[in-house]
Amino acid sequence: MPYLILAFAVLAETIGTTALQASQQFSRLGPSVIVVLAYAAAFYLLALALKFIPVGVAYAIWSGLGIVLIALIGFAVFGQRLDLPAIAGIGLIMAGIVVIQLFSASAGH
Repeated sequence: MPYLILAFAVLAETIGTTALQASQQFSRLGPSVIVVLAYAAAFYLLALALKFIPVGVAYAIWSGLGIVLIALIGFAVFGQRLDLPAIAGIGLIMAGIVVIQLFSASAGH
């Protein structure tokens, strides 16, 4: 259950960051409201997950998955391209998340 809560925190953070791009520096009201609500939900859900998952592990997963999802959304929705070093770096972030989940006793499976 804690990892499901963390997944929803990642989803809310991803929605908030996508809306942040769409808000055009908070000049559009609708996306700006979504930013505030989504980030509030993301931090609330992250706080709930921290009851069961160590902060370093939870934050690594939360921020790492957020980076990967936002990079994909940036490409698909906003037409933002990444060069090979950026893609390699994101791949390393994903590898780090896998290592934490598969091999770390701190992950609290």
